[in-house]
Amino acid sequence: MKFVIPGELADLNTYINAERSNRYAGAEIKRQMTNYITMLAKRLKTKISAPVRIHFKWYTKNLRVDPDNTAFAKKFILDGIVKAGILKNDSRRYIKGFTDEFDVDPEEPRVEVEIVECTIRN
Repeated sequence: MKFVIPGELADLNTYINAERSNRYAGAEIKRQMTNYITMLAKRLKTKISAPVRIHFKWYTKNLRVDPDNTAFAKKFILDGIVKAGILKNDSRRYIKGFTDEFDVDPEEPRVEVEIVECTIRN
């Protein structure tokens, strides 16, 4: 299963700066990002009960944000997928691994998320 998240999500530096500026600002970013992903994920109308591996392809406007800061947003993506009912939980019982890939698209920043069910369960 694949879906696309248009735009750039909040990166780690943005989140940390919000946390430092106001004790509620970080929570507000998390709420907004998670709700945005939930809205997009609900359109999939799919439920997955098997463990999965998830591939993230991050397209940013430019090279200014480090990959680890960009990939921090997978927290919002996973929480949104769970909140939408696609996955039961984002624990290690249901998530067996991630891969990340990074590219630049100044015209259409986005995150492409591919969720693949694992054939071996444990």
